[in-house]
Parts: sequence; C-alpha cells; structure tokens
Amino acid sequence: MPGSFSTTDIAQRSAAKRSAALSSALAALGITLLKLLTGLLTGSLGMLSEAAHSSIDLIASTVTLFAVRAADRPADEEHNYGHGKLENLSAGFEIVLMLGSCVWIAAEALGRILHHTHLSLRYSPWPFIVLLLSIAVDYSRSRALHRVATQHHSDALEADAVHFGMDIWSASAVLLGLGASMLGERLHLPALEYADPIAALLVAGVILRVTVQLSSKTLDSLLDATPPEVRVQMRRELVGALKAVPDIVSVERLRMRRSGSNYFVDLTLGLPRNLTFQRAEQVTFAATEAVKERLPGADVVISTVPTATLGESVFDRVRAVAARSGLAVHDVSIHQIDGQLHVEQHLEVPETTSLRDAHNIATQLEDEMRSEVPALASVLTHIESEPATISHSAQIEASRNLDRQLREIALEFPEILDIHEITMTRGHGGTANSVQLNLHCTLADDLPMGRVHEVITAFEGEVRLRHPQVARVFIHPEPATDNRR
Repeated sequence: MPGSFSTTDIAQRSAAKRSAALSSALAALGITLLKLLTGLLTGSLGMLSEAAHSSIDLIASTVTLFAVRAADRPADEEHNYGHGKLENLSAGFEIVLMLGSCVWIAAEALGRILHHTHLSLRYSPWPFIVLLLSIAVDYSRSRALHRVATQHHSDALEADAVHFGMDIWSASAVLLGLGASMLGERLHLPALEYADPIAALLVAGVILRVTVQLSSKTLDSLLDATPPEVRVQMRRELVGALKAVPDIVSVERLRMRRSGSNYFVDLTLGLPRNLTFQRAEQVTFAATEAVKERLPGADVVISTVPTATLGESVFDRVRAVAARSGLAVHDVSIHQIDGQLHVEQHLEVPETTSLRDAHNIATQLEDEMRSEVPALASVLTHIESEPATISHSAQIEASRNLDRQLREIALEFPEILDIHEITMTRGHGGTANSVQLNLHCTLADDLPMGRVHEVITAFEGEVRLRHPQVARVFIHPEPATDNRR
C-alpha cells in the first residue's frame, strides 16, 4: 500500500536510530575523557570547558539513546498517540544541562579575567592533537546524525547533530585561544594570556546559542506546533492533492503535528451532500492515501461535512432535505406551471405511525423544502406506510390462460421484446387474498431509463386493468443482451 509502513520498515527505522544514538554516545565518551585528561595536564580552562561541554554531550547522547528506544514503542491503551514525546522531553533535559554548563564556564572565565589570574599553561602538543581529533569526530558524527534524523524525523537525533556541529566551532575557538595563550606566555605578552578564558566565553556563547535553538524547537513540539518542514510548501501540496480527489468539494480544516518520528494529520473535508455512505467511504480512503503518499506512515483522521454544490439540481436539493431529516422519499417529480415549480413526492413512514404524527412529519418536511428551495411554489406529499414486519406470502401457480394474456398485452408495446419468469404470490398488502404478479421484462439495451419507466408503468396499468384481482405488479426490466439474471 503506498505511503504505509510495514512492521519491517518500523523495525529498520528504530534500529537505524538506535545505532546512530549509540555511536554518538560512544564517540562523546571517548572525546570527553581525552579533553578532560588534556585539560588537567595543561591547566587550560578552555580545554576544561570543552571537556565540560563534551560531558554534557555525553549525558545528552546517553539520554537520547534511551529516549529513542522508548519513543519507538507502539501506541498502547494508556498512550494512544505513542511515546514520541519522550524525544522532546530528552531535549528538554539537555537544555537544562546546557544552561548549567554555560553559567559555570562563563563564571570561571570572567573570574579569571576580572581578578587577573595568571595562567600557568604547560606546553604540550597533546591539547592540539586532541582538539583536532575532536573536530574530526564531531564533523563525522554531526553529518551521520543529521542524515538519520532527517530521514526518520527524529528531534532527539537532530539535537545531537546540532550539538556535535556546534562542538566543531567551540573546539576551534579553544584551539585558537590555547595557541594564543601559549604564544603570549612565551613572548611575555600578558594580554595574550587572556585568550584562553576568552575562548571559554566563546564556548559558553555557542552553548547558549544552541540552547536557545533547542528551546524554541522543543517548545514548538510540546505545544504541537505544525512541523516546520510541512508548514508552507507541504501544506499547499496536501491541499492540492486532496482537491484533486474526485468528489472532494473543499478542505475545511487541515491540522498537522508530529510526535517523535510519527505525523498525525486531522482533516475536515467538504463532500457533496448527496453522496452515498459507500462513496463517502471511498473518497475518505483516497484522501488518506493522498496524505500518506507525501507523509509516509502518517496517522490520518478524516471527518466530513455535507456541502451544497453549485451543480446540484432541484431534485438533489429536495432529496437532501429529506435525507437530512432521516426521511425516505421516492417518486419525486417536479412540474413547472406558469413559471413556478411544484413538487410531488411520496413519503414513507412506519406503518404504526398515527395520521396526525405522519401529517406533522410531512408538513415539517414541506416547510424545510420550501425554505431550502425558495423557488418552490408548492410541495404535495403522498404519505404511505412502510411495512415494519415481514409479510408471509405463498406462491401460487399462474394459469396458462393468464400467461397467454400477459404475453398478448406485452405485444401491444413495441419496446417490450419478451417477458419471462412469471410468478404469482398470495398474501401481500396485509390481506390473505391479495395477489402479486412478478415478472421479468426484456427491452432494448440502449433504451433510456425514462422511457423504460414509462413502458413498464403503462404495461403494469394495463395488466391491473384487465385483471382486477392482481393488487400489485412487480416488473424487473432487463437488457436484451443480459436478460437471464
């Protein structure tokens, strides 16, 4: 099925996300230990701040790993929309950690600058080697995480990708600061000694920037904001695809949100009010498939509203009023007399309904029809009872004389090519002696239904005129090329 996810697809998606999160956690662990060891050996505050930043990345990557595993669990009775919000909660936890580290690094750096603390840096190539290695690892992990996050719409992995990407810039700042500090100490230039705490401040600024970005994105996700990737272009594409589905008159409402990797789409569609339930179901299925082609795996909920269309005829509008009231009408005919429209119709009511109640129902229906179609001058309703019980009938054998007479009557109508399967039953209409005559009538394939109705009605009238004992004639019209079904 287009746009749908199988169990195998979901398992592969979860495995890819878990693998990316685990690799990031291991990479963050290795880099953190190297930075911490190098910072302690050299006394570089910038290096220690980088170690602190990397330790936060390590904690965040670990939290992300567990969050990704839990977020991919399927929906259950307690969590009908799944567990995707756990990814947003893990991002919120990362924000708190990043704010704390940002405050600590900035405070330490400002303290060294304001109190003119002399820096004692021990010369070693290791800080530079570790920082260059860190930049290389951060670059590779950022690209890998971003690729998986984009493919599977994972907020938690995207946050990790941003972390590793910002680490490149912060490590570069520390690298420059550390080099400037060592150069200043060797050349006896005190001003350059402050390059290291200044680099630490730059790292704090990078962390603050990432924190603000994550805060905005996490808040949007928790508030069920429309995902940025579907806000404009995707919305236009979805509306266009939905309106291209036959019988969709309008898109009244389109709401989208994302929880973890899963999209939830809430649609309200305007459908012609004269559609059958079966056709409405087919239209909503087609609309669901149109959404899933653009948002694979989306959970789509569609509600429909009956809508009056410009192409509605007077017949459609009259029947729509009856359908809206839950009433069954048939044999609706409209006559134009002296420029005015007059409606005649048959209304079915339960056979146990009293005349007063039935008349009230008919009067209310007529008033609503005149209100809906002001051009109607009058509405005349024939009220008939709808049987509420199954009638018990007995089949009787038609005489050869009746069969011959029916065929003679049929010969009087040139359009009737043949009659067959003639049966008679007794016990219709609530009386034991009432007789119903059933038969199949063959006519030309291309004869319009309007003419078919005229012919079989006239044939029925002629039969009942010559055989008053027949209370009802039931005729099934058939085309000449298929008259045995």
